[in-house]
Amino acid sequence: MNDDFSQARLNYERGALDAAGVAADPFEQFGTWFAAAVAAELVEPYAMTVSTVGIDGQPSARIVLLRGWDERGFTFFTNYESRKGHELAHTPRAALLFFWAPLERQIRIEGTVERLGAADSDAYFAQRPRGHRLSAWASHQSSVVPDRAYLEAQMTAYEQRFAAQDVPRPDYWGGYRVRAQWFEFWQGRPNRVHDRISYRRLLATGDWMIERLSP
Repeated sequence: MNDDFSQARLNYERGALDAAGVAADPFEQFGTWFAAAVAAELVEPYAMTVSTVGIDGQPSARIVLLRGWDERGFTFFTNYESRKGHELAHTPRAALLFFWAPLERQIRIEGTVERLGAADSDAYFAQRPRGHRLSAWASHQSSVVPDRAYLEAQMTAYEQRFAAQDVPRPDYWGGYRVRAQWFEFWQGRPNRVHDRISYRRLLATGDWMIERLSP
């Protein structure tokens, strides 16, 4: 098997991005690009990389599904006792990354993180498929388990426990909101001279400063 990828290259030429043509508000610009990704029927366009940092300074990243967004920020749900949950408890900041390869676009977002209220987490949990709700009980996310059979036995146990009732939300499972303070919109361009437009929130006024970044 050839493991030399030094000559594997694509030439990006699907679009362009100019500071004069983007929305004044990054949430509006995000909405425009997100709608385009959905319209293109990409596989899980709402999948995003969530990066956090541990108490030892070690960064970690994983794919999580975006489950809502508005001008307050971007929301996702997970186990509070998972690795990312512990890391967010210690350092409530995160970076998000959306990469839509067929559109030759990516969006980076950075900001502070807060937990959603119990009512919001309950409302989202209640509309999940039953099997997904059961797995929230069966899986102590990020913990070591002996084998696959253990997980399947846990699922069976909780199926029996909640057989005659609705599956409630565990108190260790819920939502987070990333309150964005910085955005970058990246459009691939020929010869690696990509377009990068950033939005930075000015602390003094709350306004957004738009800047072009060198590729």
